[in-house]
Amino acid sequence: MSSLRDKTALVTGAGRGIGRAIARRLAADGALVAVHFGSDEASARETVELITGGGGRAFPLHAPLGVPDDVQTLYERFDSGLRELAEPVALDILVNNAGFNIRGDVAGVSPQDFDRLMAVHAKAPLFLVQEGLPRLREGGRVINISSAATRLALPTSLAYSMAKAALEAFTRTLAKEFGPRRITVNSVAPGFVKTEMNQRRWSTPEAEAAHAAHSVFDRMGEPADIADVVAFLASDDSRWITGQCVDASGGTGL
Repeated sequence: MSSLRDKTALVTGAGRGIGRAIARRLAADGALVAVHFGSDEASARETVELITGGGGRAFPLHAPLGVPDDVQTLYERFDSGLRELAEPVALDILVNNAGFNIRGDVAGVSPQDFDRLMAVHAKAPLFLVQEGLPRLREGGRVINISSAATRLALPTSLAYSMAKAALEAFTRTLAKEFGPRRITVNSVAPGFVKTEMNQRRWSTPEAEAAHAAHSVFDRMGEPADIADVVAFLASDDSRWITGQCVDASGGTGL
């Protein structure tokens, strides 16, 4: 459980759901985790308390994404948090997880919604990497949380699917550029997961059964299912894997 000892991780959108599960798993494996949140401070602090209560190390990091100077603000606070803990200002694992969905088909999506989705799912990860370059150590990890929506036709999630597809293209391109520094870059694509963002999909037994049926295991995913895949990609065991999108949908669409 100490494979990430002496590593520092930044997980965006780590207050709830998949992000919380990832932050907890990385901390359990020994990493110091910056628990990023955009607006829900109470949830982020609860994540930190869950980590520290279990013997791990973490600190909250508030910085809304998709707004002017978002990345600069985030790293200023990231650096400050590390200094307060007397830790080196460095980054080993960046998990671009922050996200949301705005439903809308081709006739219903608005330019404003499209821009918001792209800003958080595609633009923010790009510039988080760019601004993080001076901190990102040799042999580091960049892990982007994508979605099975990039390969499944979900008309009411059109702009969301497009934003996640951009994230996957970013993953492949960055992997080639970062190879000489032994930094791996991969994405993970969950399917239907039981999170608050997806609550409508499992709010009734009938809804949950319908979405569970998409998986060959006949169940919806749990946040821990995704966190375990991320933990593998963050570890040295994944050193020969880069530029890939790992499907973590429980066989959805097979």
